[in-house]
This record gives sequence, structure tokens and C-alpha cells, in this order.
Amino acid sequence: MFQGAYSSQLLEDAVNQFASLPGIGRRTALRLALHILDEPQENVSRFVDAFRALKSDIHVCGRCFMISDDSSCPICDDRTRDHSTICVVESVRDVLSIENTGQYRGLYHILGGIISPIDGIGPSDLHIRELSERLKDGSVKEVILALSTSMEGETTSYYLCKQIGAFPVTVTTIARGVGFGDDLEYADELTLGKSIVNRHPFNTL
Repeated sequence: MFQGAYSSQLLEDAVNQFASLPGIGRRTALRLALHILDEPQENVSRFVDAFRALKSDIHVCGRCFMISDDSSCPICDDRTRDHSTICVVESVRDVLSIENTGQYRGLYHILGGIISPIDGIGPSDLHIRELSERLKDGSVKEVILALSTSMEGETTSYYLCKQIGAFPVTVTTIARGVGFGDDLEYADELTLGKSIVNRHPFNTL
């Protein structure tokens, strides 16, 4: 006979899966699991199918590394955007945060992380070479470094500035409306939007 915290092993398994998600405690996980249990089977099937498709059918843009339904994302394909400006960010979440401000109409380049020796992440683990490739044809005039203002983020920005220094581009960084040590995804939209608009040249000194 099942002797766990709940009356059903199936329920506990579901709770454990919800609780494995970031920011979800066990009480919230239990509430979500019971909600799913009360839903009609067709709703649950759509729920499950959506996550299955997300994992199996999602693509990564071959230019900027944004997630997309196709091999090229809608942002890169949008000819109304400023293709002479690239905003370099750490993750997909940062793109979504900046897009929500409505203050930026250029392109993006997702590094896939930041340089962090303590975590075993070096320059070769990031999409830095691909960024350099995008600058070779001379069409890009400005690169905005919109990385977190932590020590690792600053180190990555400095490294990038040195790497792309040979290209005829202006390198800028977001204004300090975003506090030191802050992640972009946690900044409010007004602060982040102003930080993009009021960007300034990146100083390597």
C-alpha cells in the first residue's frame, strides 16, 4: 500500500514534476496537479501536446539563435527592423524582456550564456564566432552589449569589445538604469527601455 505524502503515487509523481520547475514550490505544485486532475481530458491532452511539440518541434534561428517555429526567426526576417544594429544578449529571456519594452527595433544575437570560468564556461562555449561572422559584410553599424551587469557580464562585454574591435562598428552598452549585478529579465520594462534608448559607448578602460 502507498505510504507517501499523498494518497496516490500518481498524484505525487505529478506534484514532483511540477515542483521541479523553477519558482514552483510543493504547495503550488499540488494546486496545479489538482487543477489538471479537474480539467476535461481534451484540455489535458492539449496541455500535454503543447509541451511535447515545444520540445520536439522548436527551432533555433541560424542567425541570432532565437527560438522560432522555423529555421529563421520573425525578428531576423522582419525587413522593417533596423538591420544595421545588433543587440547582444545572454539568453532568449533577455530578448523577450527587451521586446516587451517596445523601445528597440534592431536585431539580436544570443550568446547562450556569459563567460564564467568558475562554471567552466569559456568564450568557445558561446556564440561569439557567429557574431563576428555577422559583422563581416559591413552592413552592421552598431553592436549593443546588453549583458547582465555582474562581474561575469562585464568580463564578457570587455572580451566581445576586443574581439569585434577590428570591424567598423560602434560598440555601445546599455545605460546604468539597470543596477550593477542585475539580470535583464528582472528589470522592469520602463527601466530597461530607458537603458536601451540611453545607451552609450562601451569603455574598455
